[in-house]
Amino acid sequence: MSPEFIFFLISLFFLAGIGTPIAFSIIISTIVYLIAGAQDIALAGEQILQGLYSSFILLAVPLFIVAANIMNAGTISERLLNFCVVTVGRFRGGLGHVNVVASLIFSGMSGSAIADAAGIGKIIINMMTKGDRYPAGYAAAITAASAVIGPIIPPSIPMVLYALISNSSIGYLFLGGIIPGFVIGAALMTLNYVIATKRGFAQETAVPIREIPGHTLNAFPALLMPAILLYGIYGGVTTPTEAAAVAAAYALVLAAFFYRALSFSSLYNILVESVRSSAAVGLVIGGALVMNYIVASENIPNMLASELVGLDVHPLVFLLGVNVLLLLLGCVLDATTIILVILPLFLPTCRELGIDLVHFGVVAVVNSMIGLITPPYGILLFVINAVSNIPLGEIISEIWGFLAVLIASLLLLILIPDIVLWLPRMFGYQG
Repeated sequence: MSPEFIFFLISLFFLAGIGTPIAFSIIISTIVYLIAGAQDIALAGEQILQGLYSSFILLAVPLFIVAANIMNAGTISERLLNFCVVTVGRFRGGLGHVNVVASLIFSGMSGSAIADAAGIGKIIINMMTKGDRYPAGYAAAITAASAVIGPIIPPSIPMVLYALISNSSIGYLFLGGIIPGFVIGAALMTLNYVIATKRGFAQETAVPIREIPGHTLNAFPALLMPAILLYGIYGGVTTPTEAAAVAAAYALVLAAFFYRALSFSSLYNILVESVRSSAAVGLVIGGALVMNYIVASENIPNMLASELVGLDVHPLVFLLGVNVLLLLLGCVLDATTIILVILPLFLPTCRELGIDLVHFGVVAVVNSMIGLITPPYGILLFVINAVSNIPLGEIISEIWGFLAVLIASLLLLILIPDIVLWLPRMFGYQG
C-alpha cells in the first residue's frame, strides 16, 4: 500500500466522518491522492469524463428517473392502487397485500425504490391509516419494505450501474431479478398475513366481481409499460438504454394525453426534479469512476483475489462473507456507493472462484436494497418519515420483522442460484 493511498484513505474517512457527501468525499480524497503522488490533478476530471461519455448505458439512469417521476405526478399511481385493491384487498391484511402488489407492479415502471416509496407510498399509507385500520408505524414499515422490490424487478437503475462495473449483460441481469422480486413479494405478503391475523387488523370489504373488469381496463394502459419494456429488450427491438427512453416517452403520452393528468407546469417541475435526482446519482458515479482509477492503480482487486484464492475459500463461503459485509455496510452507506465503489473490489475474486456474475450481481443488488431500510442510515425510512410525518421511532419499531424476512429471502437466493439464473438460461444465457 503506497503512502499516497494511505493519505487517500485518511482524507476519505475524515471527510465522510464529518458529514461531507460521499461523492464529494471521494473526489476531494482523489485529488489528495494525485497531489501526494505528484500526478496531474486533471486526471480526476479526465477519468470522470471518459467514464461518463464512454458509457452509453448510463443514459438509462436519468431516463428511468423521468419515467418514474411522470408516473408519480399523474393519476397513474392511483389507478394502479385501485386495481390492486380490487384484486388482493379482499384478503386478511388486505391493504398490506395491496401495498406489496402495488410495489411489484410499480417496480416494472420506475426502477427506483425511492421513487416507489415517495410516489405510491404516501397514498397507500393514508389508505392504511384511515380510520385507524392499521397502526401508522406498521403502514410505514411495510411500505418501506415493499419499496425494496422496486430496483429488483426490471427495469432497475442499480442493475444498470452493476452492469457498468462488471460488463455483465443488462438483459440477463433484468431477467435474473424477476423471480427473486416475486419471491420477496410473496415472503412479505406471507408475513403481512400472519401479523394481520395475529393482531386482528380489519378486513376490507370485498369489491364486487362485476366491478373488476372496469378497474382492470382503467389501469390496463399503465400495466402495459412493463410488458412493453421487456418485449423491447428481450425481443431485440431496443437496447436497455433505448427501452428507458421508450419508458419515459410512454409515461409522458399516457399521463398527458390518455389520462389527461399532466400540465405544462407540472411537466416542468418533473423535469427539474429529474435533473436534480440524476445529478445526485451522477456525482456518485463520477466519484466512483475516479476512485476505481485509484483502486486499479494500486492493484487492490487482484491482490484481494489472489489472497482469497490462495486461502482456498469455497465460493459459497465467499458469497456468504461478502453478503454479511454488504449488510453491515448498508447500515451506513447508500446502495449506489456500495455498487459502484465496493463491489468492483470483489469481481476479480468472483471470476477466479467461478461465481456467476449475473447471480452475484442480482444478489448484491438485493442486499444493497435491504440496506435501504436498515437502521441507522436506512434512506427509505427517512423518505417514508418525510412523506408521511410518521415518527421515525414508530417506523423502526415495526421494521424488524420485515427486515428478517428480507434477509431470509436473500439467504435463499444465495443458496439456490437457480432462482436467479433459471429465467436468464431460458433466454439463452450460458453462465
